[in-house]
Amino acid sequence: MAGQESGHFLIIADIEGATAKDAPSELAGLTQRALSLTMMRVCGRRDDGRGKTTMRRIILGAALVWGLGVTTCAVAQEKAAATAQSESSAPASAVKKLTIEVSGGEKNVAVENASVYLKYVEEKKLRKDKKYALNVKTNRDGTAHIPDPPRGKVLIQVVAGGWKTFGQYYDLNDSGTVIKIHLDRPTKWY
Repeated sequence: MAGQESGHFLIIADIEGATAKDAPSELAGLTQRALSLTMMRVCGRRDDGRGKTTMRRIILGAALVWGLGVTTCAVAQEKAAATAQSESSAPASAVKKLTIEVSGGEKNVAVENASVYLKYVEEKKLRKDKKYALNVKTNRDGTAHIPDPPRGKVLIQVVAGGWKTFGQYYDLNDSGTVIKIHLDRPTKWY
């Protein structure tokens, strides 16, 4: 403990005793002495004359690893900041949703509580295609909202009590579209 404290006092004395003209060279010499003393304690002294070369390699390797770590952290922070900035700049109303309006009969009355099924297939190159189905209900106005709908070919089916079942394929390219569906009354059975 006492040796370390005196070493600290020696470093402070060397920095204070240097003039402004030779401060960089004094500081460089002081840094090199401190690193060499530290490396001698960690690695031990070599008698074959290669001790300085080995220490330089260790110091250079440690500096490279440290530099790589700092660079990686900086790049990750820049990417995270750019992502956060792009998300915060987008308005909240930019949430894309598909609106389906269901009406029926000769008077185009809104059909409430109708089940709307949206079925689509996610195609995969190496594995079997995965089939998805979303089920939503219409509100009193006869509209159903599907947040973040898939793009491509989808099957929309509408099932409501007292109305003919409707089903048709649609090609969804724009997520903010409105699809209007008209249902008919079923034919009477005698």
